[in-house]
Amino acid sequence: MISIYQNKEKLKWIIVAIALLIGLFSLFYTNSLVQHLADREKKQINLFASALEFVVTSASDEELNFVFTEIIHTELSVPCIVTDDKGEPIHWRNIDVSPNLSAEEENKLLLKHIEKMKEVYEPIEMDLGPDFKQYIYYDNSEAIVQLRYFSYMQITGIAILSVLAYFVFSSTRRAEQNRVWVGLAKETAHQLGTPISSLMAWIEFFKADENFDQSIIPELTKDLQRLEMITARFSSIGSEPSLVEENVLEAVENIVNYLQKRVSTKVKFSITPKIEHDMMAKINIPLFEWIIENICKNAVDAMSGVGKIDIYLRNSKDHRFLYIDISDTGKGIPKSKIKSIFQPGFTTKKRGWGLGLTLVKRIVENYHRGRIFVLKSEIDVGTTFRISFPKD
Repeated sequence: MISIYQNKEKLKWIIVAIALLIGLFSLFYTNSLVQHLADREKKQINLFASALEFVVTSASDEELNFVFTEIIHTELSVPCIVTDDKGEPIHWRNIDVSPNLSAEEENKLLLKHIEKMKEVYEPIEMDLGPDFKQYIYYDNSEAIVQLRYFSYMQITGIAILSVLAYFVFSSTRRAEQNRVWVGLAKETAHQLGTPISSLMAWIEFFKADENFDQSIIPELTKDLQRLEMITARFSSIGSEPSLVEENVLEAVENIVNYLQKRVSTKVKFSITPKIEHDMMAKINIPLFEWIIENICKNAVDAMSGVGKIDIYLRNSKDHRFLYIDISDTGKGIPKSKIKSIFQPGFTTKKRGWGLGLTLVKRIVENYHRGRIFVLKSEIDVGTTFRISFPKD
């Protein structure tokens, strides 16, 4: 079944995708506008070159001055430099040149601008007569430069907002999940209280009944203790559990001994410690047993009550972590589903809420600062879960 949280996860990515599309459209539109303005400015430069050719070849110096003062100054906002056929600057407009510079310093500055302009546009050649040529070098106007920077600033701003929205959405979703888990757990613990009290009374009643098979009492007591532990587990959800350095091998053996008598006799358990010592880690026993029990029960279901469950314990090479690998001989998990098995609502059973592995992941990672993941899985061969607990 698909839960509301899976739908919200999809919605989150849809919002990010929409923001990305808006940003890309904005970038495309701005670049299109920049190109339009660049084409317009190129036409202005060509027009200026044509006018300059006409003035130089057929008019007086006064008309030439008119072109520079009226056309370039009032109509042309493009930075440009007119040079002779040797590349020496003659005239320029819209270039920031300090009046305090000497003639030599001014010339060096203009030559630097010319080198930069060569990288942007090819110069326009003006044929002003026999063996008399000049060139116009030009660059983008301030408006185009600002627009280009603005487009990237805009896409960066949208990206930052998208990332912030993503994290806000995720935080809200996690907070909502926490409230659901805590509320569900507390209510379950409350509901279990009444039948547990009743079972305690019935066990005392059977102890006093001489006709009742007294050999059953210890097993009933174990089941009652298990129910009390389950109630304690649910009660501890939402609270910071106390972690105590425990012998993990003994804890695994205890839960396996309990499960072995309560699952199919065709399911065999084996525990293989890779080392015989230093099996200590800081854990919370009730929550730790919940982890192992849940994974083992899922393994029993995956094997349809027939198969083998192998549990391997070993330390990491640097002895910072204790690894627990739980392998079954079940039907395996398809690769497409491996990333989904810890999500709320995911289940392959006809009945169930799909919360077991989600709670296990929360217990391992949130309460024990560890990790749990599928180490390997093959269809019709089996699955191996790995749990790692920090030893410090």
